[in-house]
Amino acid sequence: MNKTLCSVLVLTIFMACKQNDSKKQNIIASYPETKTVDTVDTYFGVQVKDPYRWLEDDRSPETEAWVVAENKATNTYLKQIPYRNDLKQRLSELWNYEKVGTPFIEGDYTYFYKNDGLQNQNVIYRKKGDSDTEVFLDPNTFSEDGTVSLGGLSFSKNGKILAYSVSEGGSDWRKVIIMDTETKEITEDTLVDIKFSGLSWYKNEGFYYSSYDKPKGSELSAKTDQHKVYYHKLGTPQSEDELIYGGTPEEKHRYTGAEVTEDDNYLLLSLSTSTSGNKLLIKNLSEPNSSFISILDHDNSDTNVLTNKDSKLILVTNLNAPNKKIVTVDASNPTPENWVDLIPETDQVLSPSTSGNYILAHYMVDAISKVKQYNLDGTLVREIKLPGLGTASSFGSKKDEKIEYFQFTNYYTPGSNYSLNIETGEVKSYWKPSIDFNSDAYESHQVFYTSKDGTKVPMMITHKKGLELNGKNPTILYAYGGFNISLTPSFSIPNAIWMEQGGIYAVPNLRGGGEYGKAWHDAGTKLQKQNVFDDFIAAGEYLIKNNYTASEYLAIRGGSNGGLLVGATMTQRPDLMQVALPAVGVLDMLRYHTFTSGAGWAYDFGTSEDNKEMFEYLKGYSPVHNVKPDIQYPATLVTTGDHDDRVVPAHSFKFAAELQDKQTGNNPVLIRIETDAGHGAGTPVSKIIDQYADIFGFTLYNMGFENLSNMVKTEAPK
Repeated sequence: MNKTLCSVLVLTIFMACKQNDSKKQNIIASYPETKTVDTVDTYFGVQVKDPYRWLEDDRSPETEAWVVAENKATNTYLKQIPYRNDLKQRLSELWNYEKVGTPFIEGDYTYFYKNDGLQNQNVIYRKKGDSDTEVFLDPNTFSEDGTVSLGGLSFSKNGKILAYSVSEGGSDWRKVIIMDTETKEITEDTLVDIKFSGLSWYKNEGFYYSSYDKPKGSELSAKTDQHKVYYHKLGTPQSEDELIYGGTPEEKHRYTGAEVTEDDNYLLLSLSTSTSGNKLLIKNLSEPNSSFISILDHDNSDTNVLTNKDSKLILVTNLNAPNKKIVTVDASNPTPENWVDLIPETDQVLSPSTSGNYILAHYMVDAISKVKQYNLDGTLVREIKLPGLGTASSFGSKKDEKIEYFQFTNYYTPGSNYSLNIETGEVKSYWKPSIDFNSDAYESHQVFYTSKDGTKVPMMITHKKGLELNGKNPTILYAYGGFNISLTPSFSIPNAIWMEQGGIYAVPNLRGGGEYGKAWHDAGTKLQKQNVFDDFIAAGEYLIKNNYTASEYLAIRGGSNGGLLVGATMTQRPDLMQVALPAVGVLDMLRYHTFTSGAGWAYDFGTSEDNKEMFEYLKGYSPVHNVKPDIQYPATLVTTGDHDDRVVPAHSFKFAAELQDKQTGNNPVLIRIETDAGHGAGTPVSKIIDQYADIFGFTLYNMGFENLSNMVKTEAPK
């Protein structure tokens, strides 16, 4: 399709301003003073000092004062970067385009999310038949600064009642508000203290949700490890909500979820002690006083019910099928020995959904989407023709719907919406953004490189077409490598800005992720976690060896488990990169499981309490415990949020303190602590733009670039 885009202002790095022999002295005169304490823990007879333990108390005046002092030092440094404001301006310019989510039908209305451009939070719109589109719910009205965000929407079966959750300051704790969708009036008191929960309706009478008892200590850092399921009946106070499942002191389930089938006949309970593996229970809601029976009585697999047709259950599982398969069984006798394969396992990882009365089997082929359509009896109908190579997402529609809407994107193409006629298979363009970015000027290609132990690892590399491989290109190497999470191609406005400046964006699919199924995930867990770091190091070495970049132009970046990845890599190979950017990272591997829901991550990490071997392994790579004196670490900007109650900011606080105390040489070590922000979800656009201006400014400045100049216009193809 021919289309004309507005001319794009491309920020290019003025290479002549790169300093070589007279490298800028980046050292900060003095960091804020961070006191040490004589705290010592003993693990299997081994004493381990924890001099910054006091920073774990997020409620103390001392910690608050330290945060203020560190932020002041960081901002003082960042203000000297001459193009910090230019980056912020360009981010704002590019961000300022209309973004529209895929439509979904509830009751008599079609709903969709939309952002006019720079709104802090997306707005929910709706349309009824041929009537005009109207604003239904605007989260930007929740607070003046955008720090109160929408968590999720859940409509009653007839679409007449909405339960929606909100987060304050980025916390994972939620409030749930109930609204009449016709009048938009709040109909009853707000439910409070809900965490890690969906909202699943039973008919139009009420809904199931999950939460923890509020901890006795800080709600942002105290341990929470007994997840419970409740049922809220409309018109009754939360104090009368029925406890459906609460576990026992002997068997704690840290993550429990309840789901009602679309026909209201069955209630399903998923019970997990960690982020991988679940038990599965079912209850027949059409039979009064029925009890839960077990589908799976162990957590050796990830299994859930995809849909049902009367008493026939259709499940997706990786039990004895590492890449997942779809099976069917009768609800009256649902245990695994009765399962019958419906769609067998293949060489590609399966992530299915239902659309109308069909199954859409979404496969990853080297992290690229491929979608096949099946009847509910397992008969292949067709392969869906996707718009190109990239990621297709947002599938899933009700049984009576005939049109499925989905989104398609890759690393250089902004997300666009498409419609799929479920009966004919016809795919049509539904909505495409008008953005000040020339996607046709960029390209992605996938390479396979060899890790330390000989394993082949894929990596997607994206940059301007015609980029010279001269070893001098500023490069961000981004990865995750854990929790069965797959990194698939998707467009990012900040990454587009980075590539506009001549930068390379490289994403390897490390072990620990889900790109090649359970075996790939398990190869990066517990006593094999070092594989993940080795894969990441090998990716950096590949980029350098093949002249994409050099160590002085390489930055490594990752968040959460990816923050751990950056912390471990920079302490093991500080010579590999010039800049390290660990975000909201898990950095104290000896104590991570003592905070909030951290104990649930033990499937991936193991804990220091398991046994001596696991303790020694964790201590051997824990970033907080492996910062050594007399070593020059890369220029480091640690980022976190003061309301992060998933990976508590104490991880980042302690790591920054260790680095500031022991750093040798001129590379700065800074920590940027966002206030009224959490792990990332719901962060206002205004804060995100500020964050990336600082992150990219810090990165380029410490690669030695003094200016962003020679503004060049690139004409879009006619």
